[in-house]
Amino acid sequence: MTDAGVRVGVDVGGTFTDLVAWDGAGQMSTLKVPTTPDNPAGGVLAGLAAVARVAGPCASLAHGTTLVTNAIVERRVGVVGLVTTRGFRDVLEIGRMNRPHLYRLDLPAKPEPLVARRRRAEVSERIGPDGSVLAALELAELPEIIRHFRSEGVESVAICLLHAYANPAHEQALRLALAPHFPFVSVSSEINAEFREYERTSTTVLNAAVMPLAARYLDDLVARLAAGGRAVPIHLLHSAGGMMSVEAARARPLTMAMSGPAAGVAAAAHLSRTLGLPRALAFDMGGTTTDVCLVADGVPETARQRKLGDYPVRLPAVAVESIGAGGGSVAWVETTGGLKVGPRSAGAAPGPACYGLGGHEPTVSDADLILGYLNPGRIYGGSIRVDRAQAEAALDPLRRRFGLSLLDAAHAVVEVANANMQRALRLVSVQRGYDLREFTLIAYGGAGPVHAGALARDAGISRIVVPAHSGAFSALGCLVSPLRYDAVQTSRMRLEAWDAKIVADRFRGLEAQCEAP
Repeated sequence: MTDAGVRVGVDVGGTFTDLVAWDGAGQMSTLKVPTTPDNPAGGVLAGLAAVARVAGPCASLAHGTTLVTNAIVERRVGVVGLVTTRGFRDVLEIGRMNRPHLYRLDLPAKPEPLVARRRRAEVSERIGPDGSVLAALELAELPEIIRHFRSEGVESVAICLLHAYANPAHEQALRLALAPHFPFVSVSSEINAEFREYERTSTTVLNAAVMPLAARYLDDLVARLAAGGRAVPIHLLHSAGGMMSVEAARARPLTMAMSGPAAGVAAAAHLSRTLGLPRALAFDMGGTTTDVCLVADGVPETARQRKLGDYPVRLPAVAVESIGAGGGSVAWVETTGGLKVGPRSAGAAPGPACYGLGGHEPTVSDADLILGYLNPGRIYGGSIRVDRAQAEAALDPLRRRFGLSLLDAAHAVVEVANANMQRALRLVSVQRGYDLREFTLIAYGGAGPVHAGALARDAGISRIVVPAHSGAFSALGCLVSPLRYDAVQTSRMRLEAWDAKIVADRFRGLEAQCEAP
């Protein structure tokens, strides 16, 4: 520890909040505190207080969180109004023609629109695909739109005009006109300046939807840290594996989606480069989910688009595959009589039965304890002792249902969970043309190292790396991630009319956008 304090990385997961403290001498300390879903900033502050007692006061904070992801999946988002080009009000409703569940006629063909039709407003204007103004923007139509949005309780407005990626002038004019009336405004030409209207609209609306939640959380965290009498610089991790300022996070909170898994991947990539591993699989098994990502030559695989809560999101992100299989995943019997594990989790409260915090359902952690994978004499996460008797009581209904011994029932739960995770490993490797036998498995997270051996054996992987402080490895990723901003823009031109000056100008614009935060 130094007088200046320690650098702290924080990863807020669904079950635990992990913290890593790194002082100027290179000494590292880790700890876990329970996540507080109803008061997310409170859990972070409790963790920082615990760090201060162990390693010293916090000098800077690097922070990753699942707050935005969970809010979208659970639809705990703000009331959004959408302003779009006249005639394109129903882009969100039409979407794409593909069916996510081809043979499930009992399920809806498309997800429910992110914005109800009554809160989708049209404005007269038109930009061409080359950026030319085909029809001027009619700002005189805005007072009625503002009045209607206010009557609907809208607190956040998304602006997505046709071909605004080619010319953002009309969107910027709308922003200036709407900003005095609504606290949050999300503009597509700043969030995702690419063609394809449905994906751009979906991304812009999702960003608007989480702006109120993110702003409240960040303002609360900053204010409570300041109230402690110490100004602490804060950076937030984004989904591409880099850090950004609080101001950038307020403007583009959607980039924090998947930042928790991205933190672990950033740490795995850092370790892969340090060890000179040409091919590695980042394997993060926490309390709620398992996240897997391919790392080639120290660089994690990235994706330009993914789905979040059934909706397309087009932002740079590490190509993480997440499945609902973690230490807290609940084992249950489906109607056909088969044993299933997850995706429902016991979470932080009440947690697995063996924690002794009121949980009664059998989980993967309970099975691990019965099989001897967990040590009942050890304190986990700094405060949790595991109770074998509670685990046995939780698994007893499964044992009796299938006529198995207690050990066989526990083994069945672990085997089903491992089969789920094996599919995730193959999804990011074999199904993309890679040979799993050429990879090193980097196992981390609270339960990752426990299950890594069986997974590697079944996949033919000959080398496993379990990093120091593996239980808080994602928090370490926050500390080794660089400051990074991403920007993208669609630019259309015919090859025979290629103009290097136009391309250079576009690149300078993107550079200026990245330097602005």
